[in-house]
Amino acid sequence: QVQLVESGGGLVQAGDSLRLSCTYSGRTFSNYVMAWFRQASGKERDVVAVIGRSDNTYYSDSVKGRFTISRDNAENTVYLQMNSLKPEDTAVYYCAARKSSIITITPALYGYWGQGTQVTVSS
Repeated sequence: QVQLVESGGGLVQAGDSLRLSCTYSGRTFSNYVMAWFRQASGKERDVVAVIGRSDNTYYSDSVKGRFTISRDNAENTVYLQMNSLKPEDTAVYYCAARKSSIITITPALYGYWGQGTQVTVSS
């Protein structure tokens, strides 16, 4: 059984940085595509960043150049470094896992989800 636990959210000011972590437990972590999604109040869940098994990455246009996704297969952890945060980045951030070699940005294709961590950016 795969379990994902996010941490690192909080309340920050615009321009600040945060690093989210997602710790994975279960079968071989390196076999999974890992992603960060976010869901703002009243909106749909959208992809933020994805990292594949070969460390290939995808970023949404809204975070490109500000956020960095990375993974540590030895520690079974995926990170999201968020710099130059903006109020519009405020959302619950979710970690997700998909056993595949193909990156996808479709939430329904991810079989495992964490509980989410709140990120609030004040102006």
